[in-house]
Amino acid sequence: MKKINIAVVGVGNCASSLIQGIHYYGPGMKNHAIGLMHWSIGGYEPNDIRVVAAFDIDKRKVGKDVNEAIFALPNCTTIFCKDLPESGVSVRMGKVLDGFSPHMKDYPDSHTFVLADAPEPSMDDVVKVLQESKTDILVNYLPVGSEKAVRFYAECALKAGAGFVNCMPVFIASDPKWAQRFQEAGIPIIGDDIKAQLGATITHRILANLFARRGVKIERTYQLNTGGNTDFLNMLNRERLASKKKSKTEAVQAVLPEPIEWENIHVGPSDYVPWQKDNKIAFIRIEGKLFGDVPMNLELRLSVEDSPNSAGVAIDAIRCCKLAMDRGESGIIEGPSAFFMKHPPRQYSDDEAYRMTEDFIKGISYVKAQRPENGEDALAA
Repeated sequence: MKKINIAVVGVGNCASSLIQGIHYYGPGMKNHAIGLMHWSIGGYEPNDIRVVAAFDIDKRKVGKDVNEAIFALPNCTTIFCKDLPESGVSVRMGKVLDGFSPHMKDYPDSHTFVLADAPEPSMDDVVKVLQESKTDILVNYLPVGSEKAVRFYAECALKAGAGFVNCMPVFIASDPKWAQRFQEAGIPIIGDDIKAQLGATITHRILANLFARRGVKIERTYQLNTGGNTDFLNMLNRERLASKKKSKTEAVQAVLPEPIEWENIHVGPSDYVPWQKDNKIAFIRIEGKLFGDVPMNLELRLSVEDSPNSAGVAIDAIRCCKLAMDRGESGIIEGPSAFFMKHPPRQYSDDEAYRMTEDFIKGISYVKAQRPENGEDALAA
């Protein structure tokens, strides 16, 4: 039977939802594949993904079986698949570098970060683990702002010959130099910064695109997000936010006929509210002008459980990455990167990215001439 061996870097809430989902969507759930593009992609079903290695730096996770560690504090996401069997894979101590923000030590135990006292691995150590575990794909779930740590693990993937799915906003796939290195190494990469199934950024993009399609002039807009998980706690350190804010802002700007001036657009994390836990609340406002320069505005409040909202997308991205490996494709996997990620190497409309990804899955080359002459699609209809 075909399997996909993955190594996970960062055993936080997102990894918890991903691993729960792998078990939840077993063979008996074939007719209940909520949140997945397809039950089977390239012959791989969700349950064909298996974790063969995991890295973290929190004392409460290092040394534990990964299926136990995903429920350890400070993880706080919804548990929708409990009583998981032992995986036989222990969480290994990872490389620290800038993988956490020092201010996270100053909060109560249920929210704080506790650095493990185990020895840190060298790059050769990590590469050896990836090779000996026969890892196909390295999935990056490190915290926002972990610039050095992400590059460390991207280098490990290159040396180990593992595909790379970059679920957070340190720009690897969208950096031409890194993209070229993966191309030359014959390894596929999908990134950067995963879009949720139905999250704040994808909703903001669709609404902004709708305004543009209907001829409404957007004058200003914001997206404010609050949450109570460690991702939001980490982002209280504003010095770690540059790539995240850039990723989210460019994702919205990309669907507009012309960019909005910087002072009239704000898209990004806003504050940490501990009691929200993994629930993310987004406030979106768009102000514009209709026919005759008549003003209008739209306000939306979106409440979602943050980590499960991206887990199905991650399962699809992992399967597309493995499908690319099976076909001998390398470098940027363009359609899936554009559809699954906020900051791909090249931005496409969501409809075009969807078509590109479907064509990739079917094994046919996407040609822009396939688009309808008048540019209409399901959203416009």
